[in-house]
Amino acid sequence: MADNNGRTSDRYLKMIEQLVDVLLKHATDDGVNRTSLAGVDVLRSSFPTDPIPILHNPAVCFVAQGKKQTLLGSEALVYEPYQFLIVSAELPISGQILEASPDRPYLCMRIDLDPIAIGGVIQDAFPSGAKLEPPKRGIDVSVAPPQLMDAVLRLACLLEAERTDRQILVPLAEREIIYRLLMGEQAARLQQIAFAGSKLSQINRAITIIKENYAQGLKVDEIAERVGMSISSFHEHFRAVTSMSPLQYQKHIRLQEARRLLLAQACDAASAGFTVGYESPSHFSREYSRHFGLPPKRDIEKMRGAPAFA
Repeated sequence: MADNNGRTSDRYLKMIEQLVDVLLKHATDDGVNRTSLAGVDVLRSSFPTDPIPILHNPAVCFVAQGKKQTLLGSEALVYEPYQFLIVSAELPISGQILEASPDRPYLCMRIDLDPIAIGGVIQDAFPSGAKLEPPKRGIDVSVAPPQLMDAVLRLACLLEAERTDRQILVPLAEREIIYRLLMGEQAARLQQIAFAGSKLSQINRAITIIKENYAQGLKVDEIAERVGMSISSFHEHFRAVTSMSPLQYQKHIRLQEARRLLLAQACDAASAGFTVGYESPSHFSREYSRHFGLPPKRDIEKMRGAPAFA
């Protein structure tokens, strides 16, 4: 965090250094390191990576060290220490570590966003009701103010606390993080997550329907009706949140699932493509290569030697 003269405050620098120290203790391996706190993970990478496509759940990610780029469609978001990434819908994105080394690995603390927890804080912070804005793109990067970073550091430090301390203090730290986010420029995205009647909530329900039925033919009019939206409104808001059409989103889900099947079950490409809804093996192979940059067999060989960041 820079002051009026463009210099980073000593206090903020100290918080980042402390966060790095704590995360290093709980991220011994490259990839995703699960922690003792539900919904809190630590991501580590000792080297820069190629773009890695994943389906990202609603979460907020605080970078302590290194630099990362996230792609949603053709839009690129770069973030590093003093910044955070917020994702308000399940989005098929690609993440690429830009700066990392064995001596200074990329470190990030990821916290899942729970609609019920957000709603509880909103009720207390805005007793007269919060004003809902139209849904925005479901991903963004912001500068983390010192008060927010302080709450994040205290939550990270609780990874080392006694069980009783964690039971009492973790909910308080998580509640403060939500409150600080609601007081910042990402308030609208959090509010949209919490309210069942919001446009983002409707789009999230549509995303769930597409995910659960990704191998079937996509009937946009039926999905729009199920979530209570007109077809035109559904298309408009779906693209606003995901930066893609429902059909493009379904294709991303199909290809992600095919990749998972190829990795986990060692099946052949034709079988994986058929399972996720492709009738033509050649069509599947072309779509896969276009999306992941390599044919299925070569991509899976490369993935088996890389850390998992999903």
